[in-house]
Amino acid sequence: MVEPKYPGAVERYVNMGDCYDKQALWLLRQEIMDCMVGYKGCYQRAYRCLGAAAEIIEDQRATLLTDALSQKLAKRAQGILSREIPRRRTRQPGRVKQRFLGAVTHQGVLCLYDTALAQCGRVYELTDSCDLAHELLIHLLAGATASGYDTVVCPTPMAPDRMAHLLIPQLGLAFLSAGCGLNVPGRPYRRLRLDAAADGDVLRRSRPRLRFARKVSAALVEEAVDSLAQAKAMHDELEALYNPHVDFDLAGQIAQAVWNEIQSFRQPQEENPPSEL
Repeated sequence: MVEPKYPGAVERYVNMGDCYDKQALWLLRQEIMDCMVGYKGCYQRAYRCLGAAAEIIEDQRATLLTDALSQKLAKRAQGILSREIPRRRTRQPGRVKQRFLGAVTHQGVLCLYDTALAQCGRVYELTDSCDLAHELLIHLLAGATASGYDTVVCPTPMAPDRMAHLLIPQLGLAFLSAGCGLNVPGRPYRRLRLDAAADGDVLRRSRPRLRFARKVSAALVEEAVDSLAQAKAMHDELEALYNPHVDFDLAGQIAQAVWNEIQSFRQPQEENPPSEL
């Protein structure tokens, strides 16, 4: 339910509860309540596991991300910009859209690489098991937008403040992260091993710690996926209980009435467009 901020003035209530057969659902109340409790509990467990996994991944990232590595990745980005992204004759910076390309779901950790490949034929595959891609992509994003190209920023699902992928459709160019069981289909235009860019001494000293962190974070994500799968099964069970007792024809009539109301507000504006100055 979405609560109106300005009821009656800007928004109004739409009561879909009239579509339920309340008498039939009353007889199923115990089964419905049991499903609801288990359903919410599975989601809460999944979120806790993902939160813990994100903290461990951040610890891996912080371990490897030295000043020297940041400078190395920034220099690598400048080389890519000079080679791949010619400056356009425009004073307007490119626009930035944010779109999630991947997620942790009841089917596992997924990334819709095909969506990116449909827009971009040249792909830089970033081999990255420690969430280092953002340090390279932030410089590529700044350079591409400064040169006038529109970009699509794809955040990391478990850390939305960091980038996992960057698309520049006007150039047919994409930078896609891979690793932790995810691989970009086909043969990439270029492949960059970000893990190998880390300081060798830091890698050697931290190898046992990193190995343990990867194992634990993977187990936590696996547990989260299992909890999401259980939540999905319970959601399906809830739908099976509710669906026979919902008047979907009435729901369609309510939706149509709301749409007609929206159209009636828009109609005067369409008939009397504002004059141009």
